[in-house]
Amino acid sequence: MPLLKKIRILLVFFMISLALSGITAFPAESELAWLTAHPGLVPDGLEPWLQSCYEALKATNSQYPMLAYGYDWLAFAHLVIASAFIGPYKDPVRNKWVIDWAIIACFAVIPLAFIAGPIRQIPIFHILIDCSFGIIGLIPLFICRKWIGQLDGFPQSGKRTERRYLG
Repeated sequence: MPLLKKIRILLVFFMISLALSGITAFPAESELAWLTAHPGLVPDGLEPWLQSCYEALKATNSQYPMLAYGYDWLAFAHLVIASAFIGPYKDPVRNKWVIDWAIIACFAVIPLAFIAGPIRQIPIFHILIDCSFGIIGLIPLFICRKWIGQLDGFPQSGKRTERRYLG
């Protein structure tokens, strides 16, 4: 399979993953209601915490629906971030900076989760789940970055061998 096609497939996978992650923020209350109604799908220690989250979200949405607007913006942000990968899809070499930016963002998930999580009384298991999204996101991004380097004529050392920039 040509390298450009492999890069594009990986980018589409990453974009779809980001979009799906964002879209799930829109129906958060409905999702939690369904999950708490099906306790057999939830690990034992997780059920009370999810029930508490559902009750809090339901009460908040009932009394202060404007706060759910934050979820809407969270979902929208995921969609916008996913659309940023259209540039690397079209021209991976010219837009490899988007991949570098995304790698930085994935690394940044970890300190945010460990700083904000305890402040918001998030249990450690959920903080680790949040961290896993950043870590798992690094895998396709590093692969993509490597392939873009190969497409650009870079060996593993990062030194140019074939192509030159004119600007």
